[in-house]
Parts: sequence; C-alpha cells; structure tokens
Amino acid sequence: MTTGTAPGTTAFGASAPATTADTVTAHTLLNCLIREVSAPEHQVTVDGDHLLLRLPRQGILLRSPLRRVSLIGAHRFEGPVQRLDGDAWTTVGWRELAGHIRRELELRTGVANEEFLAQVADSRETIRTALEERAGATPHTDPYVASEQSLVFGHRFHPTPKSRTGDPADWLAYGPETGARFRLRYLAVRRHLVREEGELHELDALHPTAGPDFAVLPVHPWQFRLLGEDRALREAMARGDVADTGVSGPELVPTASVRTLYDVESDTFLKFSLNVRLTNCVRRHARYELSGAVALNRLLRPVFAALAGRFPGCALLAEPGYRTLDTGGDTALLEGLGVIVRSGLRHHLRPGVTPLLAAAVADEYPSGAAHVSRLLARGDGDVLAWWDAYLRLLLPPVLAAYFEHGVVLEPHLQNVVVGVHADGTPAQMFFRDLEGTKLLPGPHERALADLPEDVRGPLTYDPERGWNRVAYCLLVNHAAEVLGALADLDPTLEPALWGLVRDHLHAYARTAAQPPRLRALLSGVPLPAKANLLLRWSRKADRHATYVPLTSPLGADFPREAIR
Repeated sequence: MTTGTAPGTTAFGASAPATTADTVTAHTLLNCLIREVSAPEHQVTVDGDHLLLRLPRQGILLRSPLRRVSLIGAHRFEGPVQRLDGDAWTTVGWRELAGHIRRELELRTGVANEEFLAQVADSRETIRTALEERAGATPHTDPYVASEQSLVFGHRFHPTPKSRTGDPADWLAYGPETGARFRLRYLAVRRHLVREEGELHELDALHPTAGPDFAVLPVHPWQFRLLGEDRALREAMARGDVADTGVSGPELVPTASVRTLYDVESDTFLKFSLNVRLTNCVRRHARYELSGAVALNRLLRPVFAALAGRFPGCALLAEPGYRTLDTGGDTALLEGLGVIVRSGLRHHLRPGVTPLLAAAVADEYPSGAAHVSRLLARGDGDVLAWWDAYLRLLLPPVLAAYFEHGVVLEPHLQNVVVGVHADGTPAQMFFRDLEGTKLLPGPHERALADLPEDVRGPLTYDPERGWNRVAYCLLVNHAAEVLGALADLDPTLEPALWGLVRDHLHAYARTAAQPPRLRALLSGVPLPAKANLLLRWSRKADRHATYVPLTSPLGADFPREAIR
C-alpha cells in the first residue's frame, strides 16, 4: 500500500494511452466522490489495503486498492474500482462509475444533469489523445515552458479536468499538452475603435506598428476563427476600420491555462479570450475583468513592494494593460477580442534560478523534469529541508496579503511559479493571474469608491468568502498537493510534513497578533475544500462554488513524529 518511488515514473508503465486515460479518469472521479459526497456523509472507510465507500441512496458498495493513505483523505489509488455484486467484487469502468455518481447526485439533489456523462467522456478522450500525441515527442527545450505543457491529467479533484468544447483538431493545434506553438493573428484597428488601459509597450513590441491612425490588436488564431462570422466584425472590416494583417510575428506557446500564451524571446505573456469552455467556464474576458485587471495591478504594486521587502523571494507578475476592439455596444467583440498583457519572469529571477509551474512540481503522475522527485534528485534528497524552504516562500506572503493588506490571492497550483536553484531547492515564489484576486472592502474602501460599480463589485469578497478562498487555494489545493507528492516518496514522513506546515502557520500568527481565523485553523478546525463536483453538477459559475470540510492535521494535538 506504500511506495518509495515517484508514482508517475512507474504507475502506468507501458500501458496504452486508452488504458491510462481510463484509469486516471476513474481515480479522479473517485477522488471527487469521496471528498464531496461520501466522506461528508461518513460513508468511507479504509479496510486494509482497500478503501471502501458506499453510495447509500443506491445501496452500492465500491472499493479500490490503495497505494497510499492520506491524512486528509487525498488518497492514492492503484488498480480498478470494484463494486460488490452479491458475494463477489466486479470491476467498474470509468463510464459505469460516472453513471453511479450521476444517479447518486440526482437522488441527493433532486436535480438532473444531462451534460455530466458527456463531459466526463470528453475529458477522458482529451487525456487519451494528449497521451497519444506526446508519445515520442520531445519536450520544449525551455524547462519552464516544458513544465507549463506537462499537465496531461489536470486537476485531481475535478470530475472533468480536461473537458473542453470545440473541434478536437483545434486542441491538438492549440493545446499545451501536445507541445503546441504558433503565431498570432494581427488586426489593425482604427484608433477611435480601440479600447485600452494601462501600459502596453510589451504588447506593441511583438509586432510592427500599423500606422499613425491604427493600433495593432493581436488575436488568438483560434478565437479569430470562432468570431469569424460576427456581423459587427465583418462590417468593421468591410468599412476599413479593421484590417486583417494576417498571421505573423514570433511563435508563442500555450501555458497550462490554454488561453494564456507565452513569448519565450520577449518573456511576455498574453491572456486572450477563447469562446470555448474549459472545465467549468467559457474562457472569455468579461468587460469588468479587463478594467479590473489594470485597477488591481495599480492597487497591488505597493502591496507587493511591501511583501517583497518583508519576504524576499516573492513577486507578483504584473498585468499592466489590456487592449480590445470597441465597436460601440457589441459586447461579444469587446470581450471576445480583449487581450491582457502579463509581464514575464526574467526581471524577477535571481541568477541561477529556474522557474517551474507549481502544478508540474506536484503532479501525481509526473511526465516532466519539474516534478519534486526530480528536483530532490538534483540535491541531497532531504525531503523535510526542501519542504521547509518551500513553505517559507509560499505561506507568509499569502497570509500577510490577506490579514494585513486585505488582499485575497488565489495561489492554487496553476497560479504559482516556483523558482529553484540548480540543486532543485526552492528559491523564489511568483504569484500570477489577477482574475481570481480580490479585495476585502474595508481596507480598500477609498480606492474601490473611485472605480465604476461594474468593476468595483466583482473585485471584492467579504472576509468569510475571502478566507475560504485563501485557505482552500493555499493549503488544500497547493500545499497539500505538493506535500502529497513528497509523501509518495516516503509515506512515513507525512505527519512531519504537516508539522512543518503548522510550524510556519504558527510562526506567522505570532507576528500578526494571532488572527482569529488562523488561530482556529491551528486548533484543528476543518479545512475548506472547493466542491468542484457539486459545482459542475449544478452548472453554476465558479464564483458560486461552495466548500466542503476536510479533517485537518493542523491541530495542536496532532502527532508530530514520523510514523515508522
């Protein structure tokens, strides 16, 4: 039930892509079912080397072999899911398991979701296709880009982590998992139709100017095709107000978020709209998100200057400006052609430090050199020392941003880039993507009052909602997943790894007058976990996500010594 090797190197061996996709999909569905449905209803137990869970509304008992038990229920599975049929256990494939989950949720909520099975199937197919395309492919030579493009399986606690609308051929051409790289489409737009805010010199440097009366608007080539039949766009082009100058300029690479592209040469990110649904949402910039990014960028500059001075090694990747086409009332174009500029990593990087996506460091089934097992192999392999250094960089700035500056960061694994020394030890921590960053109204009342209402409202969280978001992203989505990857290497270390989390939380609490929410966390109150399965089932936007409680290993009476 335990292993001392990195699971991604051996778990699937020479399995066919379809077999691997089937197994991962079943295990991911099991993760969601346990966390959001069965565990909160006390229908889960560990029995020897198996985990048992019951679907009480259907009278179904399931089990799965365990590779490793997790202290917060984020277990590692191996082998098939099985269902008790009379006196015998029979294998349950991912499709049948999804059907059982659908029926259980229908009975539990009284609501049907006819999309659910198709979305699970779509996610599984994306994984299979990506595995086939990656077979024999050479990763990008830039280790940072390779880490962004290594996430084949996606979120371990999302029922449809790779569900995507659109033509499958487009995902091969534009998805990060296949190592795609491509040039942008550029439009020349008359100045009076350009809507923009902030600093845009990084965007303009990608392409020659379009003349004194025009501005250059880069467009994701896929989005240009998706918007090709938009009437307002065709009319603007027919009038000569917008000119298609074709595909040109440098090749960009899609990062893990798919719609954010990176120009390696200039070290610039561009975040585009895409009229496709990835997991929960259609990834199109709302009007308020464009102005909101620039407003937040301005407000956060002094905050992160203070944080960087107090916690050396942390930085926020700026989003200094956006540009879009405004034909006067056509929201589809204003939002669909909006592009946000995000500054790069290099001017933050210390000499000899390599940036890597945190999600690639923590991947349960690693497919690249960024995984923590590979980083530890570069140095002395001291797991606890490595984890101590990681937590020292990750936890304090996020906590100080919330408790001292009223800023709700969203430091989940895909929003954080960790810089490592040549020996693999953590050296720097970079936070990115202002879309999920929010402000607490009280500390920012004056600054928020100066913003338009449609921008001001979406930029704020009340303290309770903000804390749930911070605690979930920081501790459950991020810290617990990196910790899980470390525990895979030596399961006996898991209590000590959680002990270090507690030490760092306690150390910060002493410097911040023991905030009540943090004191409660250190007393062992449950951790909040985002309910991705229930959110997808209800078909609501991400902002309506709820949280389920996880048993916390952070209480003062939790055993600190490693289990031997």
